[in-house]
Amino acid sequence: MTTHEQPVDSVLETIGRTPLVRLQGGAGDVSIYAKLESFNPGASIKDRIGKYMLERMLERGNVPAGGTIVEPTAGNTGIGLAIAAKQLGLEAIFVVPERFSVEKQQLMAALDAEVINTPTEDGMDGAIARAQQLADELDDAVVPQQFSNPLNAEAHYETTAPEIYDALDGRVGAVVVGCGTAGTLMGIARYALEQDPETHVVAVEPEGSVYGELLGDEREEDEYKIEGIGTHDTATNELFDPELVDDVSAVSDQDAHDELVRLAREEGHLVASSAGAASVASKRVAERIANGDLDVPHETVATIFPDSSERYLSKGIYRSFEEWTS
Repeated sequence: MTTHEQPVDSVLETIGRTPLVRLQGGAGDVSIYAKLESFNPGASIKDRIGKYMLERMLERGNVPAGGTIVEPTAGNTGIGLAIAAKQLGLEAIFVVPERFSVEKQQLMAALDAEVINTPTEDGMDGAIARAQQLADELDDAVVPQQFSNPLNAEAHYETTAPEIYDALDGRVGAVVVGCGTAGTLMGIARYALEQDPETHVVAVEPEGSVYGELLGDEREEDEYKIEGIGTHDTATNELFDPELVDDVSAVSDQDAHDELVRLAREEGHLVASSAGAASVASKRVAERIANGDLDVPHETVATIFPDSSERYLSKGIYRSFEEWTS
């Protein structure tokens, strides 16, 4: 869990070492543990890749000292990169589709980053194209590109996954992780399978996302309200490796919303829709293990709660489902 017993010299030193908390939604003797990434200074798991990617890119000369990073992002990655960029002497520009959280965009600007919006209908593909165009036009600019940069997954292989395994003394039977860029899932999955090849790995996506097609599942592409996970075009998610994944669990907006409301009321977790989806999928896995339908090395499920609900209050995340989705 988070333990900062000595003063540190930079906010970057407070990233990671987040709490791992047992949830009440286990089944039988199967426990579910969630890593609370809102405890990072930028309040999300993306702080990890912000620090890790930029430090490695500076070390390798991928971006020059004093240069500029231009990144397409739904928000949390922008906040994580903005925190790291300023502390590492870099400028930051973020390209964000209009529909995403206003709170996130305000925080990126507060961290001295420039925010450029692209039309909602262009999706992340449009944001990616615009970011690359800007980087080409500017001197000493580079796109870290979280959707394809192996450093994204490497950050979680080196930090998030070992923290989970240390906290649970290596007793992890299944990992259930929301899949957006796929970096978090891939980093944790690779580490988990090195510890025990029988570990069950589940990707979580919203209903309407098409990650499941990569494992041969039928999917009907549609819009969804859950933010931060899922994809409408797997070609843009270059990090996803089907060989590391046993199942892709699709969760409806309704189920995710019901669960995020329950998590707040019953367990005190102020988390967003991606965490609601992860909790729903984790319960499914726990029930399969408890019923004897799934054989795993340990009766423990580990998942990730990526950020806080406070980023989505303006979107009515705690209102009725109908109000939230309207």
